[in-house]
Amino acid sequence: MSTSDVTCLDNNRYGILHGAKRIWAIGAIHGQLEPLEKVHKTLISKFRRGDKLVYLGNYFGLSDQNKETYDEILFARRKIMSLPEVFMPEDFIYLRGAREEMFFKLLQLHYAPNPVEVMDWLLSHGIEYSLKAYGEDETAARSIVRQGTVALTKWTNGIRRKIQGCPGHVELTNSLKRACMTDDGRLLFVHASIDPSRPLAMQKDQFWWDNGQFDGLTARFSDFAKVIRGYDHANGGVKLDGEFTATIDAGCGRGGELVAICFSVDGEKLDEIRSE
Repeated sequence: MSTSDVTCLDNNRYGILHGAKRIWAIGAIHGQLEPLEKVHKTLISKFRRGDKLVYLGNYFGLSDQNKETYDEILFARRKIMSLPEVFMPEDFIYLRGAREEMFFKLLQLHYAPNPVEVMDWLLSHGIEYSLKAYGEDETAARSIVRQGTVALTKWTNGIRRKIQGCPGHVELTNSLKRACMTDDGRLLFVHASIDPSRPLAMQKDQFWWDNGQFDGLTARFSDFAKVIRGYDHANGGVKLDGEFTATIDAGCGRGGELVAICFSVDGEKLDEIRSE
């Protein structure tokens, strides 16, 4: 992808890493606070001028520490920005993962023509753990969704107010991007996957739901030298040796550890941090 193509993208949906010398990328966290704290501690000690930091989605998971995980992400940003080197807000990019997409759908549930079915699907995929982070539970969710649009709207608005009561959570949620890329158009960072038959701006849900095609990419996608993802539904481990792809999901929250990889602007691994 050319530099001009990158700069023409909607910056509300896509993040651009300008002037990066190194890019640190953190894989899916799934609400695992202690591994995230360990990775952050080492990463902050290694962070230097010209570095950028990208979180690749799925901050929440089947965990009782989802809220604290969000707090830790915000704390790490403040810690880095207090370093002697000068770092700007645009040096940090946060991608929307499948977990964040599901929570967004939950907050829009009063617009759904079939809210009961949608809620059943969300709960079957663990959304109750996201609800617990803001003082709600599965029983209330199953009840309210059957009480009509007015009651459901009041309930979702109440969750929004609880999120607003957590400093920084609204701002972080509103900053989530679909994908991000380096300003030279060489590296693309996504949450879970891409559809190689669709152009970048037409991916939409393909970023969040793993279609099983990622590892089979046999050519450049949209002229990017490499596409880097943070979540592998198959839990196949870290894979950095693909010619056109890299996966940095070591199974955090699913029996594995959290990994951060430092990439050169050409997509080569320069450094690695593991939580164990």
